[in-house]
Order: sequence, then structure tokens, then C-alpha cells
Amino acid sequence: QVQLVESGGGLVQPGGSLTLSCAASIQFFKNYNVAWYRQASGKQRESVAEVTNKNITNYSNSVKGRFTISRDNAKNTVYLQMNNLQPDDTAAYLCNAGGPLGYWGRGTQVTVSS
Repeated sequence: QVQLVESGGGLVQPGGSLTLSCAASIQFFKNYNVAWYRQASGKQRESVAEVTNKNITNYSNSVKGRFTISRDNAKNTVYLQMNNLQPDDTAAYLCNAGGPLGYWGRGTQVTVSS
């Protein structure tokens, strides 16, 4: 079965950086659009970054300029480099492949706090 496994979450101070990884056990990984979503407590899930199968990237306004999404198709892995993290970035970060009705990881927690 298809599996997406996120890693790299943790506790960081405001202004800190963190890199998340999404390891995909999926055939034809290079053909999937992959996105990072986040869901903060009591809030709706939102897409924060996407990289398409054509290597086009998109970011939400809240993270643009701070986050960078990239993919390594040879490793079946997508990364999210997060810089200048702020408390509002605190959320569970989930990896998605193939859109909302596609495949989801279980998430990794990012907590930004002093």
C-alpha cells in the first residue's frame, strides 16, 4: 500500500529553522503533485506549499519567502525547509500526494515557542 511518512518536526524557538521530510513509498512518484498541509489546533487544514510533477512550486502567502519546498524524485522524498519560524506556524504538518483525495501521511508536529 502507498505510504507517506513525515519526519523532522520538533520544538523550535521563534526565528528558528526546521526541515521536514516526506518519504513516499509509491510507484511513479515523479508523476505526483506533492503538497505540505498544516493543521493548527482548532483551525482548518491549509495547504502551505506544493510542488507539482512539473516542478512548479506554490506557497501560501503566510509562508512565502520563508518556506521552500523541493523534491528529490530519485529518493522519493519531498522536503520543506522552514525558516524564520513563528508561533503561528505551530501545527501538525502533513504530506499529501495526488491532491486532497489522494494519499496522506499521518503528520509531524512543529511547535514554535519560547
